[in-house]
Amino acid sequence: MATGVSDEAAGSKGDHTVQGMTDFWVSSGHRLLRRADTGREGVTHWAVTPEFLRAYLLRPEIRPPDDACDAERTLHDGLLDDPARPVPPGLLAALADDDARDNWRVWLAFRDRLLAAGTLERCYLDLFRTGARGVPGLFIDQLVHVILRGILDGTPSGLRARAAELFFREQSVSVADGRVRLADAETVETLAASGGFGSLGRLVVEAGTAPRAVDLDILDETNHPAYWGRDERHDTVLDITFAAAGLDALARVLERWVAHFLGIVVSVQPVQAIHDERWVWHVGLDSAATAILNDLYTGAPVDGGRLARILALFRLEFADPAAMRPDLAGRPVYLGLAMTEANRLRLKPQNLLVNLPVASGPPSAM
Repeated sequence: MATGVSDEAAGSKGDHTVQGMTDFWVSSGHRLLRRADTGREGVTHWAVTPEFLRAYLLRPEIRPPDDACDAERTLHDGLLDDPARPVPPGLLAALADDDARDNWRVWLAFRDRLLAAGTLERCYLDLFRTGARGVPGLFIDQLVHVILRGILDGTPSGLRARAAELFFREQSVSVADGRVRLADAETVETLAASGGFGSLGRLVVEAGTAPRAVDLDILDETNHPAYWGRDERHDTVLDITFAAAGLDALARVLERWVAHFLGIVVSVQPVQAIHDERWVWHVGLDSAATAILNDLYTGAPVDGGRLARILALFRLEFADPAAMRPDLAGRPVYLGLAMTEANRLRLKPQNLLVNLPVASGPPSAM
């Protein structure tokens, strides 16, 4: 499912210029937000606005259906007028549809967390400090989407923008001829179902006839500007083979993600293997990598099949060793990226924020 806000709220997807600069990820909703000072020079976060909250109310999942009861319509209309207004429990209890009542409770709880946090970044960190239970993954992905849009504002690199999609969109992995390539999982599923020809393609597939293969463009250091203007289509492939430009782009985004939230400068460099007799800390960037790295660290057996699922390894170093836990100061942190048995990659960017051994312990809300 798409993570973006309503087109009606976000503005035209066809408009890719803002004040003379290339704009991208309009569906993230960044145009509905305003910058908030963080107290760190050159770093701003996204402040929650009524316009941003209203965009959720315009999504088809929230907008009342044609057969909605009067109480639900009244609730929706009132929140459209003032998205931050309190909702009495009695108003929710009056909704005729049980599913609608549950959906509204979930969204209102999320809205209240956003309002209490004040910024999207603070809300995101608080979700993983206090627990994200009850918050749909779609909402979390949407936060990551728009936060990264702010982090990458003004970047000239289409490769970095494409690499950043890994933070909020599941990837389908292809490993062949020594190359590791990632394509958007939702796009791959759509093409597999229709052959790239919409409803006609689906009919062909259902009839048992293989449609013509549809190739996705592989981005590299020479053609990455092609990303701009098709940034909402999710139809490009990222090569994260060791020494490929796509893997370097991912490393640079990881660096900026840490600096944006934690105010800590780190260097992230791809490595082919971990050869470190003093290996003291690691962070899995997804569930599969976490499990594999944990077993390797403790000396538990890891068969060749599992080991082959590791797609990339990185060595992270703090620019200032004093920013690390004193007992680990000066030591590298190893990062891992791995695919599942189904050849999928679901990166969990929160792992890099809550599991780094920073001097002050887990990051505090900003």
